[in-house]
Amino acid sequence: MQLGLIGQAIQHSSAPDLHRRLGRLLGLPVSYTLFDALIAPPSSVKAQVDELRAQGFRGVNVTYPYKEQALALADSAGEGARLVGAANTLIFGAAGVHAENTDFTGFVAGYRATLDARPPGRVLMLGSGGVGKAVAFGLGQLGAEEILLLDLDRAKADSLADQLAAAGFAARAVAPEALAALAGECDGLVNCTPIGHEKSPGCPLPGSLIRADQWIFDAVYVPARTEFIAQAEAAGAAVISGVSLFVFQGVDAFKLFWGEPARAAEVDAQTPALYRHYHQQLLGGAGG
Repeated sequence: MQLGLIGQAIQHSSAPDLHRRLGRLLGLPVSYTLFDALIAPPSSVKAQVDELRAQGFRGVNVTYPYKEQALALADSAGEGARLVGAANTLIFGAAGVHAENTDFTGFVAGYRATLDARPPGRVLMLGSGGVGKAVAFGLGQLGAEEILLLDLDRAKADSLADQLAAAGFAARAVAPEALAALAGECDGLVNCTPIGHEKSPGCPLPGSLIRADQWIFDAVYVPARTEFIAQAEAAGAAVISGVSLFVFQGVDAFKLFWGEPARAAEVDAQTPALYRHYHQQLLGGAGG
């Protein structure tokens, strides 16, 4: 099964390892090639996708900055891709190109695997970029009471709030200066900014704002234990790691590529071991 990843600055991605590892575990030969636009710029994403289809690829993952373009060139799309307005997974078949957003499904799956049936409640989300959009719609799907969007670019937060409202989810943009007051009123705190990454160290909010009765999610997974997660653990809050999103979105994509719904449980059974593996690997900041 030939797979790949299209994006920019992706040379340190852990996606090839995850998909090849799953292939080995399931006895399925898998190749996974990186198509980094900073190294070999394509004439267009469509041209690159057409070429890979002609070469017999089963599909590709798509990352920054091509997720919206990926959805636009698909012949059909799943619920997550339609809601978010972007796709990170393209599956090639006889009927054409099908688009999915496994950041959306992966967040939902990771949330349920960690917090089970706990309702999200009222959630403060920092950052409203690409992964933020997928997580926000995932929160809506999980039944969040209200999603408060805080972004230094207020226009982005306003736009996402409007998109969520159009989909029937309660959401509004909030001002950065209201962070401390709003954090105390929320059940969940979510970081979808780069703050906490090994290249942008720090905590997206003061640890003193985190309570034991709250849950937190950090989309950053390099390192696996960010400052935000460390502060949340110290406060006694429930924690969903970015490693969870990385693993679950990858597992969801692999199932779509494989195209064997009757054997999906075989892939799901590998998820706990994959999480443990990548959590340990990324604690040292390896991968990306």
